[in-house]
Amino acid sequence: MQETVPPRTAHEPSRIATLFPGYFALVMATGIVAIAAELRGFGSIAAVLLVIAAIAYVVLWGLTGARLVRYPGRILADLTSHQRGAGFLTIVAGTNVLGSAFLVTGGADPAVWRRTTAEVLWFVGLALWVGLLYAFVVAVTIDREKPSLDAGIGGVWLLLVVSTESVAVLGARVSVLLHADWVVFTALATFCIGAMFYIVIIGLIFYRWTFFPMGSLQLTPPYWINMGALAIATLAGSLLLQLAPASALIAAVQPFIAGMTVLFWAFATWWIPILIAVGFWRHVMQRVPLSYDPQYWAMVFPLGMYATCTAVMLAAFRSVLGVDLSFLSWVSPLFFWVALASWVVVCVAMVASLWPSRVAAATA
Repeated sequence: MQETVPPRTAHEPSRIATLFPGYFALVMATGIVAIAAELRGFGSIAAVLLVIAAIAYVVLWGLTGARLVRYPGRILADLTSHQRGAGFLTIVAGTNVLGSAFLVTGGADPAVWRRTTAEVLWFVGLALWVGLLYAFVVAVTIDREKPSLDAGIGGVWLLLVVSTESVAVLGARVSVLLHADWVVFTALATFCIGAMFYIVIIGLIFYRWTFFPMGSLQLTPPYWINMGALAIATLAGSLLLQLAPASALIAAVQPFIAGMTVLFWAFATWWIPILIAVGFWRHVMQRVPLSYDPQYWAMVFPLGMYATCTAVMLAAFRSVLGVDLSFLSWVSPLFFWVALASWVVVCVAMVASLWPSRVAAATA
């Protein structure tokens, strides 16, 4: 006899009500893997991933809008939460990564509609960055009931860095199209702001890791942003360096940007063995099962970003500084394939997790 799935009860929250605030990490991960694929010469893969990222972006905005209309209280509660509020900044990063993907996957001379789309997305991303980042920081500052440090801090807080650096990345790209000094300055300023955010936040996270008990359930995938935040800062610095020949502002601070870019890449690289070891301990030794969680997109994104930033850094140092770092040329291809494989696994798991819901809807 066929088993039927009971209909949703009145007190059970809908998927829209409980939508994960950081779900735009799906767009971030898909967009950056598309960019990495284009840089490796896999234009067809990049085109498919760009379409998926664009569709996901539209769908997630629709779901977020529906949640805002139907469950404004839940949106507000999430935005003002120490544990969940920073997740909304994936909207900023997703917007800017998608804009970059439209430009990069368009070849050396992208079509006008691609350039226009990227410019619009940068302005949208900049506005979202101002609104969401300040709303979150002010909300958790004036909150009278605050969690302890070990309960309140997590890898998701580094989305303050990622979202800020995403403004710098797309800003550096569209500044070539807009020919506006203020866009270059904004990209440079957000590059610096993101660096300061990382210094502050990673100190708290490292303190939490080393001086508080860390159970297997606390070491969640967003901690891969420890590396991913540095990778996107590396990408931002590399793109700013490429503006030096045409920008007096960037030329004046070129040594600073170059030094910070190497610093970010080196520290990002340092994190990778630790994150692998922690993941092994969590899933193999502690036997935490591998099941789909939208937070896993926060692991795919750093892998794709590391592949991308390494390739762009090598190109920038060679073309602008005349420095040959070809001994690192194997890094980007390796991490591209790791990122692509991770994207496929997480995507399949996501689709599989949605399948029971469709069956339930058909049989209820």
